[in-house]
Amino acid sequence: MTTPLHSKRGADLLHDPFLNKGTAFTDAERDAFGLRGLLPPRVMSQDEQMERILPGVRSKPSPLEQYVYLVALHDRNVTLFYRLVMDHLEELMPILYTPTVGQACQEFGRIFRRSRGMYITAADKGHVAEVLANWPQDDIRMIVVTDGERILGLGDLGANGMGIPIGKLTLYTACAGVAPNQCLPITIDVGTNNTTLRESHSYVGLRQPRLRGAEYDELLDEFVEAVQARFPMACLQFEDFGNHNAFSLLERWRDRICTFNDDIQGTASVALAGLYSAARISGTPLRDMRLLFLGAGEAGIGIGDLVVEALCSEGLSLAEARRHCWFVDSKGLVEHSRTDLAEHKKPFAHDHAPVKTLLEAVESLKPHAIIGVSGTPNTFTKDVLEAMARERARPIVLALSNPTSKAECTALQAYSATDGRAIFASGSPFAPVTYKGKTHVPGQGNNAYIFPGVGLGVTVSASSRVTEAMFASAARTLASMVTDDDLAIGRIYPSLSRIREVSRAIAIEVATLAFDRGLARVERPADIAAAVTDAMFEPHYVSLI
Repeated sequence: MTTPLHSKRGADLLHDPFLNKGTAFTDAERDAFGLRGLLPPRVMSQDEQMERILPGVRSKPSPLEQYVYLVALHDRNVTLFYRLVMDHLEELMPILYTPTVGQACQEFGRIFRRSRGMYITAADKGHVAEVLANWPQDDIRMIVVTDGERILGLGDLGANGMGIPIGKLTLYTACAGVAPNQCLPITIDVGTNNTTLRESHSYVGLRQPRLRGAEYDELLDEFVEAVQARFPMACLQFEDFGNHNAFSLLERWRDRICTFNDDIQGTASVALAGLYSAARISGTPLRDMRLLFLGAGEAGIGIGDLVVEALCSEGLSLAEARRHCWFVDSKGLVEHSRTDLAEHKKPFAHDHAPVKTLLEAVESLKPHAIIGVSGTPNTFTKDVLEAMARERARPIVLALSNPTSKAECTALQAYSATDGRAIFASGSPFAPVTYKGKTHVPGQGNNAYIFPGVGLGVTVSASSRVTEAMFASAARTLASMVTDDDLAIGRIYPSLSRIREVSRAIAIEVATLAFDRGLARVERPADIAAAVTDAMFEPHYVSLI
């Protein structure tokens, strides 16, 4: 008799979302695992299950209700969930991630049904390793962690921010095939300064002000060290931390463990890819562009740093490369005379007269591209967009803030104010726009084009580090996959329908870099491309006997 692949039986098997097949358990499996009578008698194929599930999603009256429905599906049948998501990614990505995930985080306590991932709290200080020992899986390869302080453009949502690590890891699997049982979402709950949330009866986190200073730093150090001991092969992705902590954590750990910050480095990579593609439309190469950023936080400085690296690789000096990047923050242009600049802004403080507004900066600097990473909506005003159009035949407008409600401008506003000449992309999706008889398809500068492929490449190579070179390579790879047909309709990123293809290509480049530079902790395979393909999870049922 064949030995079963696991020991679970009966209701315990049905309640394990990684093993449960629901009505798709075969007659032989029902007999082998004591399932006879616990399921309706008809055995259904996965295709037949799909025919039931998809109409259920579409019947829900709002995106948030669709989100709740999909989460419930994941909680009972992981394989069917990913089959549904992968087959309908363009339709469901906006539900499972931005923009709907923002609302899901805001209402996390109200829609909470079943816990996923782990919560490390300020009260666990001194015992973090004991808490991590409670996780049932040992072979964890991707961890996404947040402390909830800067969730998308929505601010401090505390423990409600767990929706972000869950959503990110969903995309690791759906977009790149990182095995779902090797993924772990974690929220570090150190309180929240959002008093309205803290006083809400539905809030699921600690009802205390946010921990700061040495106690916070000690807790995070303990957490990182405990992760290394418990999950030594895992890549640790920091997500949606406040600016100060995001930069300091990345600086502290990037050269010591396998880690990255997607808000800084993933956003940078997808933006750089967009600029490469936009250069093909405008005819102006990146090395000849002047870029003006609105926002000088994690995303903006991250993009600036990666652009600088790309320009230096083309032969520019560090000082020359930095002069291509200019920043406007809440107090005006980042320039040398200012005495209020945070450390991460100072490398981009150039010689220039003080400028207070974005419009003045556009008129003075005449940038080829404006890049919005401010989290402040409607800041790319009609006047700003018209000023861009006066100076550039094909102005580049990247309104990257998420969710949709935080975008610096809409696609329609960008095309209308520039007489249809803008090269536009956004962080959250916008529908195609028909202007003066021509249909423009806005690109979505979604980090999901980058981080899943990087994560897969790191996983396949068991890389000990995630480097800037990997993100630069990912940007070039992504840009190379934009077709002439994409550019003809104004789209500077490939269709999301190709995201598994994109992620595989990026993973191959990242894994190759890891092997070439001695960062891999496994033996180099004879065929890296084949190894990447073989590692990609496919959502099909396998026999349990």
